[in-house]
Amino acid sequence: MVTSRNGTLIAAVAALLGSLTILSCGGSIAQAQDYEKVLAAANRTEDDRSNDKRREALKLLEFTGPKTGMLVLDMGAGAGYSTELMARAVGPTGKVWGQNGPLRSNIVLYQFEKRFKGSPIDNVAEVISPMTNPAPGLPPVDLVTFFFAYHDTTFMGVDRPKMNKAILAALKPGGVLVVVDHSARPEDGATVGETYHRVSETIVRAELEAAGFEFVNSSDFLRNPEDPRTSSSLGASIKVDQFVLKFRKPA
Repeated sequence: MVTSRNGTLIAAVAALLGSLTILSCGGSIAQAQDYEKVLAAANRTEDDRSNDKRREALKLLEFTGPKTGMLVLDMGAGAGYSTELMARAVGPTGKVWGQNGPLRSNIVLYQFEKRFKGSPIDNVAEVISPMTNPAPGLPPVDLVTFFFAYHDTTFMGVDRPKMNKAILAALKPGGVLVVVDHSARPEDGATVGETYHRVSETIVRAELEAAGFEFVNSSDFLRNPEDPRTSSSLGASIKVDQFVLKFRKPA
């Protein structure tokens, strides 16, 4: 045992430990990732780099916090942009499942499969399963991402309470859920998903907390207070106001 009369050594060790981001992850240590390096990878497409700008990808990764070795479920993965982003962030020792519902168009499913066919990224698997059963046969995951797809569930006949309970069940105790979506006005709740492709932040938070999630925090990096939120988010002439929310499964 090493001691220091003035406590300097102990303080230095404590500072070093405090600077490390570590997390229990599948029995191993999940380490913080260099997100700038992830985004700068030479084998990323120009379309994805363009998407990075719209989604503030560096800030999104920093807020979401995928770590090396994590297991991740990407809900409503679509063509796989966020799935690939998470896969790069967790590295080859991690695993990402991109979930798409069986009603997703053949074009979307083709785009997802095309993205990863022959790709050097081999830590991705596609899950075709209903939103209410998004992780059939999967091990408990460390992180669930739900980017720009929660609003779809408001008009596709999805039993959202059942869906949210299933997401909670898919996570390890202490696991994290991050939801990003196009913002509707609070009074619009979940009624404008099909017409405006938006959903109210208030209703999303209420529904997830009702399912048993603990609210952790939010961020404003995708906000635009100039957006009146009274028109479709698709093809909008101004930057769409978007919310970013983080939740945790109770340990």
